[in-house]
Amino acid sequence: MPGYPTKAFPPIVAAVDLKAAIAQKAAELGFAATGFTRATLPPEKLAYLQEFLQSGQHGSMGWMETRVEQRAHPQALWPEAISVISLGFSYAPGADALANLTRKDVGNISVYARNRDYHDVIKGKLKHLAQFIAARGEGVKVFVDTAPVMEKPLAEQAGLGWQGKHTNLVSRSHGSWLFLGEIYTTLALEPDAPERDHCGTCTACQTACPTQAFPEPYKLDARRCISYLTIEHAGPIAEEFRLYIGNRIYGCDDCLAVCPWNKFAQAGREQKLAAREDLTAPPLVELALLDEAAFRQKFTASPIKRIGRNRFIRNVAIAIGNSGNPSLLPIAERLTADADPVVAEAGAWAVKRLHGRQ
Repeated sequence: MPGYPTKAFPPIVAAVDLKAAIAQKAAELGFAATGFTRATLPPEKLAYLQEFLQSGQHGSMGWMETRVEQRAHPQALWPEAISVISLGFSYAPGADALANLTRKDVGNISVYARNRDYHDVIKGKLKHLAQFIAARGEGVKVFVDTAPVMEKPLAEQAGLGWQGKHTNLVSRSHGSWLFLGEIYTTLALEPDAPERDHCGTCTACQTACPTQAFPEPYKLDARRCISYLTIEHAGPIAEEFRLYIGNRIYGCDDCLAVCPWNKFAQAGREQKLAAREDLTAPPLVELALLDEAAFRQKFTASPIKRIGRNRFIRNVAIAIGNSGNPSLLPIAERLTADADPVVAEAGAWAVKRLHGRQ
């Protein structure tokens, strides 16, 4: 398959000392890993993306279908880019990420969403690092999961880790708990060696998935993924998945948490991302009572705010239905009268579950 016609790369002119200085500055800003690569990706990455989209496994995430060329070819996004600095920021939890799953009276929120929106936190740090580079007269652009950038393939190519069988990046030093960000630059930096795959025969992530969202290793069917269903998917959640959702009300960490490489990860140190007490194990009964204003106030600056009150309460209603706790029946009945029809339907489902009729 012919690739995107990339701009010719100039000779490497940046000294090793500059790479070391960039990595040192990144470490001072809190980044756990820094790698360097050329602003290009091999043709098979585009082929993989196209196959994924053509299969429909991206579900309703229509934004993935737009600007495909720019995703697969960094220079299509910015023709002047010569190098990509790939950065990883650890958010490894200090405790068992799955501990809440046995507590049916509380909701389980994915580790990354228990405080500030990481996009804001990481982007601010990327801008500081970009200023450090721009001061040397070079062009820079920063990205953190908000533009058509294939972050994981670039990170793998830059030596930060490899895409595991759960399709997320895995690091030998930080396990599965890394936020990724990129700086595209006009600097001609010596590329680092790519990281090779270290998954071996392990299938822990696939086995752990409650909804069997991995049809085969290294492939994800997002339409079955609890993170997709509770965050990206609008409207009612198919009943075949509701029991498996359990009390997961925003995202799912199962495939990440069971990765054996996490034994080398140290707990993340960024206080803006440290779990808020009220989001560590929030009682379902309190969450179910949130109206629009209360929801917005509670989740100000949180990534949860993005999905809106109704989608979030839909998830809470399903968790209530899965609780097996008859004392939550009045709350479920209250949700059946919610102004949003999707919430009302989820509430009705919860009532049936708690009555043992489903």
